Amino acid sequence: MEIEAKHMRLRTKLLLAVFVLALIAGAAFSAFLYGLRQGQEPEPVVTGDLLGEQLRSIQELGTVAYYYTNMGRFENHLDFYGWKVPFTTKSFIVSYDGVIKAGVDLSEVAVQIDEESKTVTVTLPAGKILSHEIPEDSIQVFDESSNIFNSITIEDYTGFTAEQKSILEQRAIDNGLLAEAEEKAQAAVEAFLSLAPGMDAYALNIQ
Repeated sequence: MEIEAKHMRLRTKLLLAVFVLALIAGAAFSAFLYGLRQGQEPEPVVTGDLLGEQLRSIQELGTVAYYYTNMGRFENHLDFYGWKVPFTTKSFIVSYDGVIKAGVDLSEVAVQIDEESKTVTVTLPAGKILSHEIPEDSIQVFDESSNIFNSITIEDYTGFTAEQKSILEQRAIDNGLLAEAEEKAQAAVEAFLSLAPGMDAYALNIQ
């Protein structure tokens, strides 16, 4: 099976403004409630549990989208004890667009606070692929060849697409997709923590 990539590009999708504002609002509201429970003016409260809860509520943080256009060729024939049966070859060429989204699963984030050194340490999980979509309207089939002895089936298309997805995901990873996702996730979390109420008294360590 031969794979020919026609065009690939890497784009970054960051919704940091919405992400940061939502987290800050949640942290501020939690601090406000804490102040009310204490019967005094609300003061910024910084705890590992509070910050961890705010981050984990986001669950999956998608930070990078990898867009591509690809063309691949499928070919198959009947085989008799290692011998290719003549006139049983079926094949097709397909082109399609796709998008692979990557990020981190914040439900696995860990937050620790060292009050002695005034340091907040956030340990993020490794980046991973969150989704891989191929729009149906982008799929085009060319040079389709079949025969009565070995006709093309829907399983040929679905199996070929699944195999192509695995190949392209690995290609995206080799091109730095997950490393980019981790870097952008760190930037998003750092932006939130830097602006969260009470965090001006702490040093940040995001890893």
